[in-house]
Amino acid sequence: MAKLGVRRPVAERQKRRRGKNAGECRRQEEDGLLTIERQAHDGRGVTRNAHGKTVFVERALPGERLIPAVHAEHRRYDEAHVRELLATAPERVTPHCRHFGQCGGCDLQHQALSAQQAHRQAVLVEQFAHHDLTLPDVELISCDDDRSGYGYRRRARLGVRVDHEAALYFGFRRRGQDMLFNIEQCPILVPRLEALLLPLRRHLDQLEAPRRVGHVELLQLDDQCCLSIRQLREVPGDIERWRRFAAEHQLALVMNIGRDDMTSHRLDNGAPLQQTLEVGQKREKVTLELSPGDFLQANAAVNQALVDTVLDWSAVTAEELVFDLFAGIGNFSLPLAAAGACVTAVEGRASMVESLRRNAELNGLSQQLTATRADLGEPQVLKDESLSKAGLVVLDPPRHGARSIVSRLAVARPERVIYVSCDPATLARDVRTLVDGGYRIERAAVVDMFPQTAHQESVLLLRRTDRTAI
Repeated sequence: MAKLGVRRPVAERQKRRRGKNAGECRRQEEDGLLTIERQAHDGRGVTRNAHGKTVFVERALPGERLIPAVHAEHRRYDEAHVRELLATAPERVTPHCRHFGQCGGCDLQHQALSAQQAHRQAVLVEQFAHHDLTLPDVELISCDDDRSGYGYRRRARLGVRVDHEAALYFGFRRRGQDMLFNIEQCPILVPRLEALLLPLRRHLDQLEAPRRVGHVELLQLDDQCCLSIRQLREVPGDIERWRRFAAEHQLALVMNIGRDDMTSHRLDNGAPLQQTLEVGQKREKVTLELSPGDFLQANAAVNQALVDTVLDWSAVTAEELVFDLFAGIGNFSLPLAAAGACVTAVEGRASMVESLRRNAELNGLSQQLTATRADLGEPQVLKDESLSKAGLVVLDPPRHGARSIVSRLAVARPERVIYVSCDPATLARDVRTLVDGGYRIERAAVVDMFPQTAHQESVLLLRRTDRTAI
């Protein structure tokens, strides 16, 4: 008989709880036929079990009927996968990749591309509703040339690990784990990069010290392919082997030696790494020269469509003052300057500021573009009087958003703001600040930058509701 008022030992309490939960799981699997009601922002199906508890089901689509297998229980919700699929949704398709479900990269290969796009639009609307904000019709920015959603990713980082039994692992991380698994294909990569996966694996097996390789990065540009190696410790023989591999496959080669040294060393004598953008109705060329490690959007075709959208929405006039915050190597700054604006580009990373200045000179835009290094986490680096005179501010911050910057914008109140975001939650939070500061949302779009994944890019145009700056 249990003693009242005396707590059981922790191990006993956990054992009893596991036993109770296991029984509940068995009952749910036996008579818990579920119908998926909606899709969560991360792509999982969402429903409730017979007890009213929320259940997130991996790789399940709205409308599907299934029997789940719960693999993680929490106080307020359960996580499950499909034990038996009884009725499928019309938008269910066969994944192209044999690693789907094991790899932590793709979430949505089982869903038709058009349904993925509609889901992203719904996620954006939902996130803004959490902040009592209503969006205009959400547009879609995608690549009209390819409706498959595959073969688009132009950069990838692949891990390398040798375990205690000398087994070599080369690939991506397993879903929900920190462990690598060996990959044989990755159909979201551009074809030339995917074709390098197996040769790279064979080459790693031939190295003197594969343990000294931290990771391998691949980058496809206009007519170049770059191979970047993180070498944890210098191994001269292996460096020469990498030289031969790069020459055989016609790759630009970059080495990063040491765990903390982020300096990149170009080991071949090839042409500078360059990416071209087209600007305006005449599709004039703007060239972006970059160093390994500089940020570049993963989807070249959709990035071009995004640049076109920013130029269209901004409608900049000659000599108009524009600020481009989190400017990178000039993805938006250079096209805006080429369109006639006077651009102040602000970036926090020194190497990318140097790339920006070099690119302005390369394209004959040094008179139109000023590149400045500043920590945009410290918004006092921006002067209110300068921002208030701006016709346009473009910002493309990292995932955590730009809370402090938008607070300054709400005070300085430049005429227009274009906000490009890779996280709809922080975007909605920041736009709430701008709306409270006297802006209205004029246009909104989902950017289909990452098909087959739950990652989301969005862009909004906001305009000051009056023309009196504070």
